[in-house]
Amino acid sequence: MLLSFIVLAVKSAWQYYAPTGDVLRLLDVFRRMVNDSIRIGLLNDASSLRKLSLLSYNQLARYDSPSYYKLCAISKAAGILAARNKSARRGFPTRTPYAVRQQLVSCYGFKIENGGLEIPISRGRRFSIPLTKHVLEIISQPGVKVRSFTLSRTRLCLCIARDPPVVECVSTVGVDRNLRNLTVGNDDQTRQYDLSKCVRIATTTVRIVASFTRDDDRIRTAIASRYGQRRTSRTGHLLHSATKAIVTLAVQRKTAIVLENIEGIRSLYRKGNGQGRKYRGRMNGWSFGEAQRQIEYKARWVGLPVIRLSRRETKGSSLSCPRCGERLQSDKRLERKLWCGKCRAVMDRDMVAAINLARRGRVRFARSRPPILLEAQGGAGEAMKGNPTPTVIPGVDAPKLTQPTKS
Repeated sequence: MLLSFIVLAVKSAWQYYAPTGDVLRLLDVFRRMVNDSIRIGLLNDASSLRKLSLLSYNQLARYDSPSYYKLCAISKAAGILAARNKSARRGFPTRTPYAVRQQLVSCYGFKIENGGLEIPISRGRRFSIPLTKHVLEIISQPGVKVRSFTLSRTRLCLCIARDPPVVECVSTVGVDRNLRNLTVGNDDQTRQYDLSKCVRIATTTVRIVASFTRDDDRIRTAIASRYGQRRTSRTGHLLHSATKAIVTLAVQRKTAIVLENIEGIRSLYRKGNGQGRKYRGRMNGWSFGEAQRQIEYKARWVGLPVIRLSRRETKGSSLSCPRCGERLQSDKRLERKLWCGKCRAVMDRDMVAAINLARRGRVRFARSRPPILLEAQGGAGEAMKGNPTPTVIPGVDAPKLTQPTKS
């Protein structure tokens, strides 16, 4: 029985802009509304969106702000309180939440006209932000719709979505994620994308941060965070180049992408496992989750299915010979290469894993194609990095809470 479903791909595009005094005041008002909603939620033990809306909306009437910004502030406060409750249930210590950054998140009241984004800043007043050529090219693509925007003091981020046509795949390709490379391949061809520079960047950043000699911990933390952001940015750029090439090639060859489940791998590199401190630090700095995130959102944007195999399905994927199925043997002299006692062949273990992933993914792809597509591409969520807060605002019972306003 075939299943009908809707595929919705979501990502974001951002740019810098020059704020005015009215915009800065609006950002400050929005932050205060969020904090007031958080305070009301803590006093009344309310974290659900509906309950918090009923308690907070009337008390936010004293702010000179459009009604839908009040709804968005309540929504953001509900998300903060829900995250706090989740941390408390898991046993983590939590502080009293407080919104520090000035960020306006809204999916109401904006429109794009004459190459700019017009947003209301007060009753009857609007402000237009000119969009850059890059952003205009993205939002002018066929089928692309702007769903919401996030505004900070210097940056504008647009959440965009589209319903892409599903690529009819004829085969699969496995992606084996490693510390120093991304290996992609199937029975026809394999290829490696070098990521050893990510390891060098991480090592250099750790050495620089460890060399700080300031006595003030606050200054050391502030400087270290800047180096950490720089490391994340450079690593993300390298992963972006590799994952973009992987998805582009998969679309050209009409091959579905197969990924293995390596969640929980951090537990292998904890203190007390008999490993060195530097080795544990290097492995715990491995950005395997970021590589998966980039592959999935880029594939979803072009309608390419992504298959996630379970641990049971990927067991022994790097130790089974792709020719005869026998268990491969290791030798310290061969480094990352394995040899088969039956085939008498020496093979790279990363390429072996990619080929076996492609084969096992092809079996499940052929057996249950509609559910896989639904799991791999369904669900609208913010995938592109750059939005510190979610840009898709949950629905609120607006007709009961808002008052009609004049445009």
